[in-house]
Amino acid sequence: MTTVAVIPAGGSGTRLWPRSRRSTPKHVLPLADRRRPLLRATYDRARAVADEVFVLTETRQREIIEAVLPEVDAAHMILEPSARGTTNAYGLATLTLVERAPGAVMIGLPADHVVHGSAEVARTVRAALRAAAKSDCLVTVGLKPTFPSTGLGYIHAPGRPSAGTLRVKRFIEKPSVASARRFVRDGGYYWNLAWFSWRLEVFVEELGRHAPRHLSGLRKVVAAREAGDEKAAADLYGRLPVEVIDRSVMEKTDRLLLVPAHFDWADIGSWAELGDRVHADARGNSVDGEAVLIDTTGSLVFGDRRLVAAIGLRDMIIVDTEDALLVVPRSRAQDVRKVVGALKRARKTRYL
Repeated sequence: MTTVAVIPAGGSGTRLWPRSRRSTPKHVLPLADRRRPLLRATYDRARAVADEVFVLTETRQREIIEAVLPEVDAAHMILEPSARGTTNAYGLATLTLVERAPGAVMIGLPADHVVHGSAEVARTVRAALRAAAKSDCLVTVGLKPTFPSTGLGYIHAPGRPSAGTLRVKRFIEKPSVASARRFVRDGGYYWNLAWFSWRLEVFVEELGRHAPRHLSGLRKVVAAREAGDEKAAADLYGRLPVEVIDRSVMEKTDRLLLVPAHFDWADIGSWAELGDRVHADARGNSVDGEAVLIDTTGSLVFGDRRLVAAIGLRDMIIVDTEDALLVVPRSRAQDVRKVVGALKRARKTRYL
């Protein structure tokens, strides 16, 4: 069994502005470890479990990726002409690899997740690869929820594992508080990590069954690339419908297994979520950088350029960078993406 890991490394993480930008997207930031970008940590995990590792990214991010992972050569970089959703991204990666390594088993490990527990992660990934290799099914990894999160999707896979896997019944979008509490109480529900594994040919079959327009268009893109016409490939790719893999394939297929996981994981989507994972002092303040806080509680301060002083704040977020300063109530951390939208409309692209 040849195993390949594909690391999707795209997007910019707009809710983590002003640290996350086009030139420094979320996955190249050291959010969990001040010494290692998220992408580097993901790559190191992937190298431990797969025969080959490929990075899947947009053409415009190629140099950014190379700066973090100089050992990744062009042959191990799968480039999207532009960002067109995870259905097209995974489809392009699979069709590209099926020509190079027919019969291989692939696992997708997103570049921007914070993960701890290397031994358990490796055990889980190997279990997913084995399950995909031994069946004609797609495989996903689900994490047993530790609290009733309303910010994550869930997968319903009840019962006891057979040969280490569970049969998936359905996907559930981000639930209400009441539903999330019920999921945790009843059991049989898992957080959707968007870690997927499959034999390359099996995924092509399922893409053809459930997203034939995507598959047809992607075949034309790959053919154009093989003919050396990158411009035609980019034009064709840009016309493909944008859809996430969860909705286009995973929610529709009747060939989906789940491997239960038991490690520490987070998809840091906002400054508030990052703050929840940073050590807080006796007054609930989390600081990354140098700060003086007076009569301040429950606040986050991120700044490594200069001293940040705050007086009388409660449940606030302050992020200081070279050319931009963000100040936002912790309860509105999800709205930071609105700043990015406003900057785009105002054509102040130097801040993006």
